[in-house]
Amino acid sequence: MKRTLLTLFAALAVLPALADEGMWLPSLISERIDDMRSKGFRLTAEDIYSINQASMKDAVVLFDGGCTGELVSPEGLLLTNHHCGYDAIQRHSTVEHDYLTHGFWAMSRAEELPNEGLNVRFLVRMEEVTDRLKAGETAEEIVRRAEAEGKGFKASVEQMYYGNQQFLFVYRQFDDVRLVAAPPSSIGKFGGDTDNWIWPRHTGDFSVFRIYASKDNEPAAYSPDNVPYRPGKFFTVSAGGVGEGDFTMIYGFPGNTQEYILSDAVRYIAERSDPAKIAIRTGRLDLIREAQQSDPELRIHYAAKQATIANAWKKWQGEALGIGRRGTAETKRAYEEAFEAWAQDKPAYRDVVKRLREEYARIADPYFAREITAETIYALPAKYTAEERAEAVFARREATERAQWKYLFGEYARRCPVQYQTPAFLRGVASEGSPEAYAERVFDGVWSGRDTTAVTALRDDSRRMLSHITWLLGTKSLRNLASSRLNELYTLYIRGLREWDRERAFYPDANLTLRVAYGSVAGYRYADGEYHKPLTTLDGIIAKDNPEIYDYDIPQALRELYATKDYGRWATTIDGRRTVPVCFLATNHTTGGNSGSPIINGRGELVGLNFDRTWRSTMSDVAFDETICRNIAVDVRYVLFVIDRIGGAGYLFGEMDFSRRK
Repeated sequence: MKRTLLTLFAALAVLPALADEGMWLPSLISERIDDMRSKGFRLTAEDIYSINQASMKDAVVLFDGGCTGELVSPEGLLLTNHHCGYDAIQRHSTVEHDYLTHGFWAMSRAEELPNEGLNVRFLVRMEEVTDRLKAGETAEEIVRRAEAEGKGFKASVEQMYYGNQQFLFVYRQFDDVRLVAAPPSSIGKFGGDTDNWIWPRHTGDFSVFRIYASKDNEPAAYSPDNVPYRPGKFFTVSAGGVGEGDFTMIYGFPGNTQEYILSDAVRYIAERSDPAKIAIRTGRLDLIREAQQSDPELRIHYAAKQATIANAWKKWQGEALGIGRRGTAETKRAYEEAFEAWAQDKPAYRDVVKRLREEYARIADPYFAREITAETIYALPAKYTAEERAEAVFARREATERAQWKYLFGEYARRCPVQYQTPAFLRGVASEGSPEAYAERVFDGVWSGRDTTAVTALRDDSRRMLSHITWLLGTKSLRNLASSRLNELYTLYIRGLREWDRERAFYPDANLTLRVAYGSVAGYRYADGEYHKPLTTLDGIIAKDNPEIYDYDIPQALRELYATKDYGRWATTIDGRRTVPVCFLATNHTTGGNSGSPIINGRGELVGLNFDRTWRSTMSDVAFDETICRNIAVDVRYVLFVIDRIGGAGYLFGEMDFSRRK
């Protein structure tokens, strides 16, 4: 009994929602507004979310299905991250017009570049529909009625708290989104993979787009006759800056968190899943890096793929490290034991943790097989398209592509549990003598395009095996280690937690729906024990500048501006030096999807763009730790400085509203 009580007290001391933890639904933000105002927010809940008047939600968009953007002018001008716009920038880049290397600056509306397939979505409204579903309406019926309400309307019904509540989200989608500006990658991606997920950071991670609409301000397909969209709300841009302790709020579309999972799932992530995926991607990145270093056209071709592979690769490393060093699995286990002690005389909840653990044991191997298949067999193309074959660089890709096929076939053979390897793969390996030899045969057919029999058989068999795994797990919603039985049990478990732990501020896991997070500008102590200040400056960029290293070779124009201190109106004094602020840290709870999210001060003004987390902060997807969890933002003053002094596109400021208040 004594041990149980001690466990309970320890668990309760650690796990309740801490100072800046949480991703809150905007329609319910009135429940948090008193706490926000106590920390420096000066506006109202209605200013954040309203369906009766223009509010901040009308200035925030889901950008290209996986990032966030914000409007900064009455003429549809939009800011997001450089890495969010990267695919669009790459598609417009050639060796002759290398916008990745040199940047892109439209000097008029006529020079803004359209982007086929790129769209943005504004949230029109959200509403709870739990009771409507219980009364017999289907999600499909609710969505259909909502989408009929207006032109360009898209809708979805999303679960919160593992289905204990259901919400309808209604969006308006705009499909004419044009590239306005992008800094050189030596600014927008400064530090590259080396600095990714790391602090101190000096990355100007931004790009500029513009939303276009029909002449009556409605969504429309691309047309030269379209005009800049006129939003109901856009952000005032603060040139006053931020200081340590200042209130910050993030408004964006976080993608995926698992804050309430059991310790069993945390151990699976940190001890099995992450290490395997890290190892596989390390080999892929080595092959791509070798190709990029050998040929400038290959560097451009593989740039977006390399960035995509590397981002998750490094994130998983930090996640596993943070979980291990902070004892996250052990802390969660103590919390579970405390709940189990409370639930002993509650029949509805008495065995729910035990049943959850049993289900995790059942599904771990097939789910792992699914993950390995996605990282290997399904990471390879089923064919090379006619468009690819027409590219001048296609023939020079052969050695790299062949090496990737051989490597990934080998990793699949070594890592995927053999009972979940496809019969076609096993037959192919047996016939050819090794996974690598089998890869050679399949690749030759795919590369030439003459004989796709082998790859078709492999793909068909892989699909059948994945369908079998899906059947075993009982659900197609497999972004995380999950099954239909787990989801049922978690519905019960979360209901029990909310009944038991009444002091904890529960918020729903992120699921790419609009959320509010808030905190403050703050430094932290890293594993080295040194205190890291929350602000970086142009001086740090110059200190890292190295023309011999691609990730640190800054534009000559930036060197010259530093030498002359010709910073214009973007200069400020920090620690007695005349300089330009670059990035800052804050304690906001973020995850993937928050890339590009506006960082807003207490007056509702834009002070920065979120683009990353510190390395160990990536554990916040499963457990937020206020001592180490920090989001990283590019200071909007650096964005403005680069647009003005590097891009020469200061004309854009004429359509923005500025504030210089601290």
